[in-house]
Amino acid sequence: EEIERETAYPDGKVEKVLKNGSHLIFFPNGTRKKVGCDGKTVTITFFNGDVKQVMPDQTVVYYYADAKTTHTTYSDGLEILQFSNGQIEKHYPDGKKEITFPDQTIKNLFTDGQEESIFPDGTIVRTQRDGSKTIEFNNGQRELHTSQFKRREYPDGTVKTVYVNGQQETKYVSGRVRVKDKDGNIIMDTKL
Repeated sequence: EEIERETAYPDGKVEKVLKNGSHLIFFPNGTRKKVGCDGKTVTITFFNGDVKQVMPDQTVVYYYADAKTTHTTYSDGLEILQFSNGQIEKHYPDGKKEITFPDQTIKNLFTDGQEESIFPDGTIVRTQRDGSKTIEFNNGQRELHTSQFKRREYPDGTVKTVYVNGQQETKYVSGRVRVKDKDGNIIMDTKL
């Protein structure tokens, strides 16, 4: 690109105006700034290797050289972080966060404190603010974990509950109920 004029400032800064209307500014510490001919596209390359780009729509893309991480901020407030290991985080203006891990597990963090994780095999784990969890497996089974018990529901309608004291209760679709104590001894079985 042809230089139209070049100005050297007393502080050591040098500005070059190109014939296409772009400006290049070189700072004494090694930082460079390029302002596009539209006057709205700005790229700053810092002395440490970081790069900040401001687009005409006010989208800001910041690349952290040491961490090899890109942080993009859109004018609507959405922020996307892309890490060198493949992890991607989306921070929404309403406070919700979505994290996609390198193994493609997706974790959603909601503003009310709830969380949802979707694993590559289709398993979904939902955690409530009180710490209780619901796990939906891809084979149709479901688990509920609370501070009082863990319950597994099977596709055939069988429900097995294990209480914090170790007692187990299994309810079969036939109506049969079997209860075992913490040591596995049957204390009730209603065979129909």
